[in-house]
Formats: sequence, structure tokens, C-alpha cells
Amino acid sequence: MNNDVRTSRLGLDQPKTLIENRVSFAGPHSELSIYDTYLPAEKVLLRSSGLFYCGMSQGKKVLHGTHPQQNTLQSQEFIPHQSFVMAADTSVEIDFPEACMHQPTRCLTVEISNEHLVLLAEQLDSQLSAPLELDSWQVLSNMHLHTQHSHGTQMLLERLFNSFVENENESERNISIDFGVSELVARILKHQAREFVLRQSLEYSDNSGLQACVHYIKTHLSEHLDIDFLCKMACMSRSRFYQKFKQKLGCTPLALQQHLRIEHAAKRLTAGESVSQVCFSLGYTSLSHFNRRFQEQYSMPPSLFSRKAIAH
Repeated sequence: MNNDVRTSRLGLDQPKTLIENRVSFAGPHSELSIYDTYLPAEKVLLRSSGLFYCGMSQGKKVLHGTHPQQNTLQSQEFIPHQSFVMAADTSVEIDFPEACMHQPTRCLTVEISNEHLVLLAEQLDSQLSAPLELDSWQVLSNMHLHTQHSHGTQMLLERLFNSFVENENESERNISIDFGVSELVARILKHQAREFVLRQSLEYSDNSGLQACVHYIKTHLSEHLDIDFLCKMACMSRSRFYQKFKQKLGCTPLALQQHLRIEHAAKRLTAGESVSQVCFSLGYTSLSHFNRRFQEQYSMPPSLFSRKAIAH
């Protein structure tokens, strides 16, 4: 569908308000909304009743919230190809520094009912083993989750958007929406479990062989990954090590190292280091390989990411 036609059809070209203009579509257990802001604004309150998934489409927001454990104010930029998940019954304040009439700041959100979220978490718990050092797949309760989302998540959001707005058969539409929401929740919980393991690996690296391996990977990002060494550290055979690692973290050891490498590279580029300096110091032997890996994860080459980070 032509973008102009779709925009007109959805009512996005005729906003009722210039700050967080909202167009919504209801599903059986969820609601999809498109928020457009046409004027710069500060400290706009957003409150969630259920789990609230946000994906930036255009422009930039700055999120302000209080860390629930440290009771400290935190601010975080929110840009395209990033996801932000709000726990149920929480709130954040939002700034819109770049919003304007010809290019509004746009965000797609999916709000999922608490009852459906608990049901999905229970289904995952019965089908998959619990994440490392967790009693069960935990529903996000009091923590927000902010992350760079993958190409797979981006494709899922596009499919989910189409399910909400374009399916004419209601029963097929509802089934399609439920499938998409279930996959989205699984991705959120899986990411939460992985982040938990990564945090735990720093503090409790002696508690288990796998956590010690994760800690080793995090602290040796620029080095060649010796799988045999990791197997000995985990006290497992090679096949069992791969099986358990992927079961608990959702990826292979090499994939985790690559993801963390690029994540670390992005932080250093944001701090002003050159692309070549970051590339070779993290163990890459060619700029083309580094560029390809970075673009796969951040949907843009490192040079463009660096320029945007410095401009902001």
C-alpha cells in the first residue's frame, strides 16, 4: 500500500492534537496505537495499565523515569530501531526535542493485558526450561527494558501492524494478532532472561559453569573464542555445552560475543572514537567485516551511527 494512502486511511494526516496524537486499533487481548507528536514538548506523562511495548518509527524521544530499586532519576534517548518496554502500572515522562509539523516524532505501541501476559508466561514456563538462576519466566514487574531491537523484531512489528490494520476477516485477524503478540512477548521475556544472566555473570560468576563462561565472554570481547576452553570451564561436553548455552541464552557463545562486541562498539563510537580504532581494537581484522556486522545489528553502518551520535 502506498504510504500516503495508508497515512490518509489511518487518519494520521488529520491529527486531533499536536502532542501525542493517537490512532488505535483493538485486538482480542491487546491494542496497537500510533502516536504522532508535531511540536517540541517536555515532560509529557505516559502511564501503562498493562505491559506496554514501544517501537520508535521516526524522530527521537528522551525518556525520564525513576529506577525502582535505586530510586534515582534516569534519562534515556529513544530512537528508531530501538524498543522500550514499560512494566504494567508504571509511568515515564517524555521529551520531544525534534518534533515538527513536516516530520512528526512517531512511535508504535502494543499494550497487552496483564491476564494474557501471565497466561503466555505460564505457557512458556511449561514448554521451556527456566532461564539460568530464575525460578520461572518472569513477567516484567517493576523494571523497564530498553534495547536495540533485531531485524527479526522489526519484521515482527511490521507483520503485527498489518494484522491490526489490514485484515478484513475478523476471526483471521484476531488469530493473526494473537500469534504476533505471543511472539512479541516471547522475545521480551527471552531478552529479559538473557539480560538477567549477563548481569548475574558479573556478580556471581562462580555460581555456575555457564555463568562463568558468560562472564569470560563479556571480559574477552576482542579475543578468539575457544569453545573447548569454555566447555572445560562449564564442566560439560561440547554438545551439552552448546545445548545448555542456547537453551539459557537463546544463542550460541559466538553469537553472544558478536552481539556484545557490536554493542560495546556502539558505546565507543558514541563516545567519539573513530570507526577504524574501534574495529581493530575489538579483534576484527577488516573494516568491511566490522561494517557488515554493525549494520546487521543497528540497521546502519558504523560511520553513519557515529555521525548521528555526535550530532545528538
